Amino acid sequence: MLLRVRVTLPDRPGALGQVARTLGVAGADIVQVVVLERLGGRAVDDFTVVWPGAARVERLMAGLAAIPGVQVDGVWRAIGAPVAGGHDAELLAQVAANPADGLATLVDAVPGLLAADWAAAAVVPADWAARSAAPRPLLADPEQQPSEEPPTSSGREPDVAYASWRAPEPPRLPEVTPLRARSLTGVDGTRYAVAPFGRAGLVLVVARMDSDGLSAASFHVTEVDRISQLVRAAAVILGDRLDLVTPREKTAL
Repeated sequence: MLLRVRVTLPDRPGALGQVARTLGVAGADIVQVVVLERLGGRAVDDFTVVWPGAARVERLMAGLAAIPGVQVDGVWRAIGAPVAGGHDAELLAQVAANPADGLATLVDAVPGLLAADWAAAAVVPADWAARSAAPRPLLADPEQQPSEEPPTSSGREPDVAYASWRAPEPPRLPEVTPLRARSLTGVDGTRYAVAPFGRAGLVLVVARMDSDGLSAASFHVTEVDRISQLVRAAAVILGDRLDLVTPREKTAL
């Protein structure tokens, strides 16, 4: 099976090689390495590896944790090796080539780009932000704290317009206000990234879920930026078509 392994490690010569050797000794075959961040003497790297299905992942995590200065941020299943940013232009070209199915094309492709489980486009009611604006306690890191359930005293909640094929039914949406690109963790531990299209109350939600004892990593700021850029570009390409998007229980897309 394919695994995505995220580690924070010292940004110094030899550190990456130590991690790679440890992965190999544990039985992992590295197929891709993505550098997410290099800052302040530390680096955040994602490894996509082929892992023997019968082997215990705990052995892999223990080996990595034994390397001085290395921290394992997450290990989760990957459907395929996430592709690099150069494929974003190809995806947007597909959206432009068939704008009638442009939203579905984007939603279906994003999970594969970012080693996520599923994605969905949600329509947020016009009064949702106002109903969700009640004061809340200040948190040290509100981006990564479990999101609270939004008020439901009046009006309807965000509805799914389109969801990728691996999305649960119905997709569980996180709190999506304020309408800005960010990462967050749902009440059930699911990691989310959300990004608004900037019109028609439409928001893209991308999710990673824990499974089989594995713990997915939160979306890194570079991943959130990538999602946001894709969404903004798609919004420009699709234009007024986004204003016609309605919840899927009312209109089949």
